Amino acid sequence: MKWFIIIGLMLLALAGFLWWFLSHPGPKQLDMANNLVPGDSNAKLQVNGQVYDETLGLGLNIWAPKAAQSDSLPVVLFVYGGGWRDGSKDQYAFAGRALASRGYLVVLPDYRLFPAVKFPGFLEDSAKALAWVHDNIASHGGDPDRIFISGQSAGAYNVMMLALDRQWLGREGKSPDFIRGVAALAGPYDFFPFDSETTKQSFGDYHTPEMTQPVNFVRADAPPLWLSTGMNDTQVRPRNSRILYDKMLAAGGDAEYVEYADVDHLEILMAVAKPFRYKAPVLDDMIAFFERQN
Repeated sequence: MKWFIIIGLMLLALAGFLWWFLSHPGPKQLDMANNLVPGDSNAKLQVNGQVYDETLGLGLNIWAPKAAQSDSLPVVLFVYGGGWRDGSKDQYAFAGRALASRGYLVVLPDYRLFPAVKFPGFLEDSAKALAWVHDNIASHGGDPDRIFISGQSAGAYNVMMLALDRQWLGREGKSPDFIRGVAALAGPYDFFPFDSETTKQSFGDYHTPEMTQPVNFVRADAPPLWLSTGMNDTQVRPRNSRILYDKMLAAGGDAEYVEYADVDHLEILMAVAKPFRYKAPVLDDMIAFFERQN
């Protein structure tokens, strides 16, 4: 009888843990799973909640290598996805740890989401965050001459628009010319006419919808692009990255295109986290791209 009670209590505890674990958003679950696996030990949260927009109260986190550095570090601004309606910088610590462990200073900014804003609100916020990085990252050990931008899904869209359409950084008194490269994971770049509730809600009211599409801003002098996609992605189909790649090359720009077999929309992000790097060499390929631009 005693063993039945013990087993019952253990099952209740397990059920409670699973309920608690599953109550968190998917990226946070991924971050918690990431923390259970050894590795990425050379990373620390250097700055937590630095405000980059006082008016809106928007902040960012900065991850850095633990080991002391004598030189300024290359910088990656990583913008999370979530359909422009979900996400938080604190849920993506696994991405900060992954890149910081490879020797980069990593900035994870928050930005406003639907329904608080629609296009272009989230781009305006991302541009402000990147402008803050360019102006302030040197005081945190980063090299303002080696700033890369990256993101997944909606975050990949945000960084791509900052790199290609000069107006967003231009509103902050900046030019995208300082961007050393863009590493984009499974981003939507050619999705007009809007055919999903997410895109209709976030973009459908904009008066010139063609101006929301990254493919309409390709230019030969854009920063180098690394466009990655999972071949099993049915949410943001590979054609988005492939079309942008083809148009960039046709315009005389610098772009790379990478396909990962048997990887879907979420798995391309999961592959950045320690427990799931066996799925695809996404992290290694991103780092290799950054190093080719140095």
